[in-house]
Amino acid sequence: MTVHGRDYEAAFDAAVKHAKDWLATVGDRPVPARAGIDEILGTLAGPLPDDGTEPAAVVDELAAAVEPGLMAIGSGRFFGWVMGGTLPASLGADVLVSAWDQNAGMRTPTPGISAVEETAARWLLDALHLPEGSDVGFPTGGTTANFVGLAAGRQAVLARAGWNVNDLGLVAAPPVHVIAGAERHDSVDLALRYLGLGLPRAVAVDSEGRVLPEALAAALDGVPAGEPVIVVLQAGNLHSGAFDPFGPAISAAHARGAWVHVDGAFGLWAAASPKLAHLTEGMAEADSWATDAHKTLNVTYDCGIAVVRDPRTVRAALGAHTAAYLFDAPGAANPYEKVPEMSRRARGVTVWAALRQLGRTGIADLVGGLAENAQAIAAGLEGIDGVEVLNDVVYTQVAFAVGNDERTQAVGAAILAEGDTWISGSRWHDRSILRVSVSNWSTDADDVARTVAAVRRGVAATA
Repeated sequence: MTVHGRDYEAAFDAAVKHAKDWLATVGDRPVPARAGIDEILGTLAGPLPDDGTEPAAVVDELAAAVEPGLMAIGSGRFFGWVMGGTLPASLGADVLVSAWDQNAGMRTPTPGISAVEETAARWLLDALHLPEGSDVGFPTGGTTANFVGLAAGRQAVLARAGWNVNDLGLVAAPPVHVIAGAERHDSVDLALRYLGLGLPRAVAVDSEGRVLPEALAAALDGVPAGEPVIVVLQAGNLHSGAFDPFGPAISAAHARGAWVHVDGAFGLWAAASPKLAHLTEGMAEADSWATDAHKTLNVTYDCGIAVVRDPRTVRAALGAHTAAYLFDAPGAANPYEKVPEMSRRARGVTVWAALRQLGRTGIADLVGGLAENAQAIAAGLEGIDGVEVLNDVVYTQVAFAVGNDERTQAVGAAILAEGDTWISGSRWHDRSILRVSVSNWSTDADDVARTVAAVRRGVAATA
């Protein structure tokens, strides 16, 4: 089948219609999917067709089959995981990114994309108050952003110990000691596994999940003199939203010669809000930082952000390769030297669009508004008999329980069965909890009220 310009137009028109229909109704839909995977598979059953289909018809068929199996993640009442919605400018930019279909791995062949992403990187450092001149990469998400920062850290601490990991590998390398809080996110462990560093030494935390400075100091004292150390800190605990004490923790780590990486998947953005920046005091003194743009910044999936203070380390860790057919970037690094991909989508374009739509004030209002909505939900929950809010709601997370584990789980099941909001279950402090993660720019006072009312109905239904 030959595809001509008009075929693109018909397919695009069909896609736009379905997209507009979805966006116009997503806020009113039940949040859970209406059909299960077996039902969707049944719709798509059958062998690969012998003959092709007109592009617009393919788009129509896809939308009809898949839509019943979609979660309304873009709803202002989706609180199941830390997942934002999509800002209009980012969605529009993402359409252009798909249409342009540029490989954003090299700098000079795609100057338009490179210029936009480098502008986005500069704006990010400004908004987050991170060191000017740091390298910024756009990997797939928080896990790969952690990978980038920790890869740079591994490179740096082994180089200080006189070991070239690129040439010699890890088999006979000096041991790299990794220290992290007991309530770190699993994505940190995954990144460490990918890097061959194994599980970190877990240090004690307080009731909100914050690393205890004295426990970190003891762990650092336990590392043999001269051996490499990486310390991982957290901006935004998964359950409480709490932030590690960056000032004393980073000072202690640097005094020991450690590399400090901050996992700030959703919490790094607190630095952009004057009302919340105190939570990140001292964070800019770290060596690398990781966050997800498709969480708090509300850009389209998938887009992580990795920031490394010393560009030489990340480029040595990820960019020590070339080929005759690749373009060098005189005076500057290729984007593939900052992420674990040689070919990649132009993710930074959607970040630029979000930052351009919001501006400095809008970013602060977005982040501050998410925290205010979390506090409003917590206040509403505290007015329901039997509901216990378990965390100090300082950011965007609310953890609560309703009596024992069985009752809490039953309330969660009742809320999901009704479908007006989505709140995930989890386990924290050795008990079952329900967790509200406020991440969507579109969540408003009505969504807050409806969410509290849904919990109230769930509690009453399980009494």
